Amino acid sequence: MMFDPIKSIQDEAHVKSMDEYRAMYEESIENPERFWGEIAKQFYWKSPPQPGQFLQYNIDVRKGPVSIKWMDGAITNICYNVLDRNIEKGLGENVAFYWEGNEPGDEAKITYNDVLRETCKIANVLKAKGVQKGDRVCIYLPMVPYLVYAMLACARIGVIHSIVFGGYSSAALGERILDAKAKVLITADGVFRATKLINLKEIADGALKICESKNHEVDHCIVLQHLTGPENGPNDNDPPAKRPCHKLQVVWNDKRDVWWHNVVKNVSESCDVEWMNAEDPLFMLYTSGSTGKPKGVLHTVAGYMLYTATTFKYTFDYKPGDVYFCTADIGWITGHSYVVYGPMANGATSVLFEGVPTYPDPSRFWTIVDKYRVNSFYTAPTAIRALMKAGDDIVKKSSRNSLRILGTVGEPINPEAWLWYHKVVGENKCAIVDTFWQTETGGHVLTPLPGCTPTKPGSATFPFFGIIPKILDDNGKEIEGAGEGYLVFTKPWPGIMRTVYGNHERYETTYFKKFEGYYCTGDGARRDEDGYLWVTGRIDDMLNVSGHLLSTAEIESALIEHPAVVEAAVVSRPHDVKGEATYCFVTLADGHTFDENLVKELKIKVRSKIGPFASPENIQEAPGLPKTRSGKIMRRILRKIARGVNEDLGDISTLADPAVIDVLFNKRKSAL
Repeated sequence: MMFDPIKSIQDEAHVKSMDEYRAMYEESIENPERFWGEIAKQFYWKSPPQPGQFLQYNIDVRKGPVSIKWMDGAITNICYNVLDRNIEKGLGENVAFYWEGNEPGDEAKITYNDVLRETCKIANVLKAKGVQKGDRVCIYLPMVPYLVYAMLACARIGVIHSIVFGGYSSAALGERILDAKAKVLITADGVFRATKLINLKEIADGALKICESKNHEVDHCIVLQHLTGPENGPNDNDPPAKRPCHKLQVVWNDKRDVWWHNVVKNVSESCDVEWMNAEDPLFMLYTSGSTGKPKGVLHTVAGYMLYTATTFKYTFDYKPGDVYFCTADIGWITGHSYVVYGPMANGATSVLFEGVPTYPDPSRFWTIVDKYRVNSFYTAPTAIRALMKAGDDIVKKSSRNSLRILGTVGEPINPEAWLWYHKVVGENKCAIVDTFWQTETGGHVLTPLPGCTPTKPGSATFPFFGIIPKILDDNGKEIEGAGEGYLVFTKPWPGIMRTVYGNHERYETTYFKKFEGYYCTGDGARRDEDGYLWVTGRIDDMLNVSGHLLSTAEIESALIEHPAVVEAAVVSRPHDVKGEATYCFVTLADGHTFDENLVKELKIKVRSKIGPFASPENIQEAPGLPKTRSGKIMRRILRKIARGVNEDLGDISTLADPAVIDVLFNKRKSAL
């Protein structure tokens, strides 16, 4: 099934035909300096990129250390480009963000002038507290405008920001603070997610205690008063919060903790920019690793700026005056690239959303779309499937007649959800852009362009400019034409990560050693007879649950911490809403019984170690696991058991004990 571009979109699009796309794509591959050099001219440079130094790289580990540099030696600042440059162009009073809080009616309108003023104030606070260029600041905040101010403040003064999603536990937050060796933590008192109250300060305090126990002390903790009123805080002069929640109590450390609103009272509303080399670090963002230890994906200033700005412009066919709504949390890469940096680099107006899609009812997204006359909407297949279940009538109560572009992100979208999105939400009048990319890629690498690409439901279609995808078999041989295998890329693009923070060897091993000379995504893909690319999901030991990439090793590590568990193995199974769900096999120590109480305790263990979003969907007792004679767990067998498919098990001749398969199939019902 093929959907041609919608003519009303095509007529006004940046790229109006596949011939035009192919010409631009060819130039981006054959002459990247000219292609990206023209784009670079849109931005402000203290010292512009020099000819002949636009791209230097080695991604073949056989030829030496992996090294990627774009525009090295050029001098700029991304905060200046997303704020000062736009204000100088006359956009100061344009709305940067319409903020929608957890509760309908809890809202704010924030201009570019507002963002610059508040960004400069908190940047000056950080400088006054001794934070300098190259230092790390950890940010653990809800989806409020202050999160944008904090990250842009870091970028303004050359500080590396590490944003941690507000759903993570104390243990997970502490691990990330320790790895980054952060000097400052910025957090909030608490947040409501729908009707659930989350004490962020309590979680942060727990993380800081973990850091102290491992000989790392954070110098300062800046606390945003998001929920508590004055009677809850340590200072009687504190102003009441907009959404007072007197059930939330804040524990205070006078030597370390300060209220955000107190420290910004008397600081300047202007702050000089720290001019940065193009290849200076901008931020690190932790993503799950196959070893169980999260890795700090590090992005640099200028290449990331160019790539997010360009992908945003072309993928969403952005025009001045458009209103754009990405539902992602800034704690994930989608929020970094397509809530903050990409849209703001284009001077766009966006919706910043604190809530959840089903609160107070499943019409929330569509109400917001109508309220702000949203033109481009970007969300995850998980959310789409959840809203499908709520029924078409809820969607049809809204007009949605402002919508032009509908995007998906986070995982491959199944064709049924794609078609519902197109027919019910878009009423057959919107372009669907099914984007594939990763934390590591910085921005879209496979995506349709709204005005030119004929789309197929479930296919990410073709590469973005500068991207050369290949499909390889297990032996690293390229598959020509139609076929399925490992998705890899050759030749770096500006937005690609530069290293794993503090561990370049892990960077090389994870992404470049499996197939020498290629960046390995860890995902499988299929190319059809028309050349369309279909991402089939993770090949390695990773899970994609509701758009959150999780490490099986990280979940297994949490399960084994329980005294009843001596061994654990985690795989995925298909889930109608989440895309994938975690299915856990646990082998118990002698003297322990597998029952509902143990299952509950194990789920709590994972929630506390990683976060609620990682909570296992199913836990099954496994008296033994299918292992080879060398002791390697055969996870493909466990995936069959999780799915209830007792056929086509493949070669099991290397199993040490084939009888364990029948035992596990017989016990499967206990997990359902």
